Amino acid sequence: MKAKTAMAAGLASCHDCGGLQKMQGDHVQCPRCGSVMHLRKPDSLNRTWALTIASVILYIPANVLPITRTEALGKEQADTIMSGVLYFLKHGDWPLALVIFTASVAVPFLKIVVLLFLLWTTQQRSTWRPLDRTRLYRITELVGRWSMVDIYVVTILVALVQLGVLAQITAGPGALYFALVVVLTMLAAESYDPRLIWDAVDDQEEPVPQDALVREPQEQNA
Repeated sequence: MKAKTAMAAGLASCHDCGGLQKMQGDHVQCPRCGSVMHLRKPDSLNRTWALTIASVILYIPANVLPITRTEALGKEQADTIMSGVLYFLKHGDWPLALVIFTASVAVPFLKIVVLLFLLWTTQQRSTWRPLDRTRLYRITELVGRWSMVDIYVVTILVALVQLGVLAQITAGPGALYFALVVVLTMLAAESYDPRLIWDAVDDQEEPVPQDALVREPQEQNA
């Protein structure tokens, strides 16, 4: 016995207005708002794979290249994300160091790992803990936007710390790569369709309870 789903009934919900429409094919125009409706996001896995792999490649220069360049009294200093974290730890400002490390290193890395895990399990048609994997996706989608906090800090510093000949802060190439990583992971999470997790579950028949198997012959004999 399979669970009744909207897809099994040939129904789809519009992504824009939420209207429910009977699907006569893979692509149907919503009669309510005119948007194109799909049973599942088109080419979801391939798009998410491409965006996630690109973010993995860009994650390396984002953490290796300097994110800021400081010029003061004729001297220039380049700082990466980790050098900034170590600087704040050295001077005892561990709360700020923890915030930067979490938002700029840990969150993007964990988001990439989670996306790779979801992609692999979905492509393998795994039925392992679908509810937990769906929750993991929702959490990843929610916290991913906070990865931009480091770019916000760099932007504020560049805008405020302009002291002429005394000091000047400019954004380094690492800031560009880091921003690209954040944008690509956000797009990857957006292109991933979590309903694909449940499609593998729906393809398998639900086991019949043992008490039902015992009860059925007894009812027939009665």
